[in-house]
Parts: sequence; structure tokens; C-alpha cells
Amino acid sequence: MIGNDVIDILQSRKESNWKRRGFIEKIYTLDEQLLIANATDPEIMVWILWSMKEAAYKIYNRQTNIREFSPRKLVCTITSQNKNRITGNVICSGNKYYTQTILSPEKIHSIAVSSFDDLNKVVEIENKSISKDKNGIPNLIVTSNSIQDVSISHHGRFEKVVTLSQP
Repeated sequence: MIGNDVIDILQSRKESNWKRRGFIEKIYTLDEQLLIANATDPEIMVWILWSMKEAAYKIYNRQTNIREFSPRKLVCTITSQNKNRITGNVICSGNKYYTQTILSPEKIHSIAVSSFDDLNKVVEIENKSISKDKNGIPNLIVTSNSIQDVSISHHGRFEKVVTLSQP
């Protein structure tokens, strides 16, 4: 299974004041708050963690059909980080999701998968031949009898549509 989230950094600056009172405490666990406080660029860390949570939530929602706003229920851990790429995990209700986040000056793009090996199978596709089920969950129509998990994310100037390559 796959989920993704893209954040337009300029748009996030227009739409949200992450420094407002109570925002960090409402969204992030204590460990995540420490990551933000100790980050070289706290604003970017806020959106990295948010993006990881959103990407993992899309898998959780597909698995359970539970729709809820409970970002603190999605617990992020960063396992490695360099200037442009972050890998990590998100745990939600006992489920572990593996994430990879790509950073650029204009956007943050996180991908979550339910199996670690699937991080190497992620492909970006065009937004074609996609339908949503009764719960609003998107699927890629492969043939008239076959569908495949797909994740769509858009924010500001960016849209990302990803799926897992098939053998």
C-alpha cells in the first residue's frame, strides 16, 4: 500500500501560522516537538513531520476506512537524514509505515509504504485512469477487471500521483 503528501512551502507560509499558540502541541507528540525545537530549520521540520503523517494516514485510511483528525495518533521517527532526503517511520494504531521524504527549496514530498521493500518500487504517474471508491479512496484502473493502489496529493503549485511498480 502507498500514500503520499506534497507541501508547497510558499503556500504553507500563506495558509498556516505554525507558530500560533497551541498548534505544535495539538499536532505533534513530545518527541516530535523536540525534533522541531532542535532542528536547524524548525519551520521545515514542522512540514516534514506533517507530510510524513499525511502520507501514512492515507494508507491507514485505506486499510481501515476510518476517517479521523488525530495527528498525534500518527507517531513519526526519523531514521536517517541528509540535505535533500529523509527516511523514517510512522506508527499508527500498531501499524508501521515506512517513509521517504524528498526536500527541495519549493516543496516537501513524502511517500509512505506499508512494506519497507516497497520504497524501491514507487513510481510517479500521470493523473489518468483513476477512480475513487465509495469512501473517496483512489485506485488506478489497470484493466477492466484490475485496479491498483494509487495515492494523489496536491497543494499549491504541486500535484504528485504515485503508485507501486508491478513485477
